[in-house]
Amino acid sequence: MQALVVTQLTPDLSGVALADLPLPTRAAGEVLVRVRAASLNFPDLLMTRGEYQFKPAVPFTSGLEFAGEVIEADPDSGFAPGDRVMGGNKTGAFAEIASVPADKLSPMPVGMDFAAAAAMGAAYSTAYTGLVELGGLREGQWVLVHGASGGVGLAACDLARALGAPVIATTGSPDKIERIAALAHPDAVILAEGRFRDAVAERNGGALADIVFDPVGGDVFDESTRCVTFGGKLIVVGFTSGRIADVSTNIPLIKGFSIVGLRAGEYARRFPDRGRAINQAIRALAEAGRITPAIDRTLPLSRWREGFEAMACRALVGKVVFEPGA
Repeated sequence: MQALVVTQLTPDLSGVALADLPLPTRAAGEVLVRVRAASLNFPDLLMTRGEYQFKPAVPFTSGLEFAGEVIEADPDSGFAPGDRVMGGNKTGAFAEIASVPADKLSPMPVGMDFAAAAAMGAAYSTAYTGLVELGGLREGQWVLVHGASGGVGLAACDLARALGAPVIATTGSPDKIERIAALAHPDAVILAEGRFRDAVAERNGGALADIVFDPVGGDVFDESTRCVTFGGKLIVVGFTSGRIADVSTNIPLIKGFSIVGLRAGEYARRFPDRGRAINQAIRALAEAGRITPAIDRTLPLSRWREGFEAMACRALVGKVVFEPGA
C-alpha cells in the first residue's frame, strides 16, 4: 500500500515522502480499516519537524485521523466488516489501510460523508472539550475565537453557535475575513492585531468575552488577557504563532479570570467516560445537522505536499482532507 512516511525530522518537509509499505498486520484488539479520507492537522506538520509534544520514532506514517470502512475486526470489538468508522491513533492515518485499537474508533455520524467525518474528530473534540467541558459554556455567553481560519478555530465557532453562544472570530489575515464569515457565520470577524480589545467590546455592546478560545498564543494571548471578562475563562489551546506567551499572575488575579490549559486527547485518555460522552455529544449534534466541518480542499494523497505547504504558510480556511488511493 501507499503511505506518507516521515523518515527524518526537518523544517522543510524534505524528510517526508510517499512510500510503498507492506499491508499492516492487525493485532488482537485492533481494527483493520480501509482509509477513504484523512484530514491534516497542525500537529501532523509539527511532528515532521519534531516540534510536537508527542514525538514518534522515525520512520513513522503521518496522520492523526481518518474515516473509512472496516475490513477486519475481532468479533467482540463492536465493529464488523463494512462498517463506516472514524478515528485515529496519533500516527498512521495517511495510508491506504490502517490498523488501530478498537477504542480509538467510533461509528461515523449517519448521513455524513467520509471527508467530513475525517475532518470532524480532532477539531470538534478539541473545541467541545475546551468550550463546554473545561469552559462551562452556557447559552448566551460571548465567545472570542482566535485562529478562526484553522480547523480547530472554525470548529469552535461552529460549535459555540450551535450551542446558542454569540461568537466573535479573529484572524490575522484581512483577506480571510469574508471566507471565515461565509463558512463559520460568526456574529463578527475582526483582525487579531494590535490592541483589538476595543473591537471586541464594540461588537459586544461594551462588554468583554466570557470565554476566549486561543490556539494562537504570542501577542494574541497577551491582548486576550484584556478581552476576557471578570469571572471568564481564557482557554490555552496552542501556539501557532510560534511564541509561548508569559503572563503576570496579577492580571488574572485583578481581573478575576481563569487561564485553562487544553489537551483534549489527554483529557479523554485520563477521563475515558467523559471522552465517550464528548464523542456522543458531537455525534448527536452532527446527525441533527447542527454542526458541519469546514473543508478548504480535498486532495489525493499524492498531492500531500500541497496540503502541508498550504498549512505551513497559513493559506487555509478550513481543513485539508487527503484521499488515499485517489
